[in-house]
Amino acid sequence: MAKAKSLETAFEELDALIGQLEDKDTSLEESFKIYSSGMKLVKYCGDALDKVEKKMIVLEQEKEEE
Repeated sequence: MAKAKSLETAFEELDALIGQLEDKDTSLEESFKIYSSGMKLVKYCGDALDKVEKKMIVLEQEKEEE
């Protein structure tokens, strides 16, 4: 089973993809592939941040109940 990447790693990959998209030598076809990869990473990051947010809400509720 593959280890899930950290948010930091995903953000670094997104930054690299943005750099590739900004490169004038990147073809249109390659730009579409890069864009597609980037959108998958954005979704991954969004999902991961949602999980963290939900955990924080639970922790805050537990703290209030003490």
